[in-house]
Amino acid sequence: MRIRVLGCSGGIGADTRTTALLVDDDILIDAGTGVGDLDVAALRAIDHVFLTHAHLDHVVSVPFLVDTVGAQRDRPLTVHAQEATLSTLWQNIFNWHVWPDFTQIPNKQRPYLRFEALAPGAGRELGGRRLTSVPVEHAVPAVGYLVSGARGSLAFSGDTTENDGFWQALNACRDLRQVIIETSFTDADEELSRLSKHLCPKMLKSELAKLKRPAEIYITHLMPDREDQIMAEIRAHLPGNPPRALKRGMVFEL
Repeated sequence: MRIRVLGCSGGIGADTRTTALLVDDDILIDAGTGVGDLDVAALRAIDHVFLTHAHLDHVVSVPFLVDTVGAQRDRPLTVHAQEATLSTLWQNIFNWHVWPDFTQIPNKQRPYLRFEALAPGAGRELGGRRLTSVPVEHAVPAVGYLVSGARGSLAFSGDTTENDGFWQALNACRDLRQVIIETSFTDADEELSRLSKHLCPKMLKSELAKLKRPAEIYITHLMPDREDQIMAEIRAHLPGNPPRALKRGMVFEL
């Protein structure tokens, strides 16, 4: 299994892209602006999208993806997420006002798009690859994912603040290899971090202390123009074995 980082920024500008991970050729985890760098053939190959939550920076490419390639495919694009996330998409995006409802186009019997609910804690196996939804805490209902292949597992937090459920799931994973976790703001913005239910370096240090298994740590969702400062603060808090910044184009093999 090959996981490629299409986007991992907390915002846009210059060469930044918002969150999207491509698993092999056919699975997306989140669908931020990084999806737009794929050519049409690569877009057509995507069969499944697993969403962490409904915020725009994580779902913005779903409407364009299905609009671009829906008519070229022989089966619907399937979006997996918890009920609250799917409901938000249907009510606020695929509502015929913001975007057409592709769950009814060209008809209800053979739509271009389908939603499949995946409750927190539940998993889905696709061709020997398993994606397990892991509860996290955010400003809206949200999950992370544990992605497991033949050679180990990678954990992705999505957007989160302090929580225990994510770490409990990771500590129970015997073949954990990598953890991708967000840190969106500097320590000076700790109040904003807590209000928006994100992490800052000080909070990250406390969260990583909950991880009882060895793993490579990567930081995602850094705010543009604050990346270097946030990573410097993380290194100051965790000098012994500091995490690395996740970069667009990175590849993980499991």
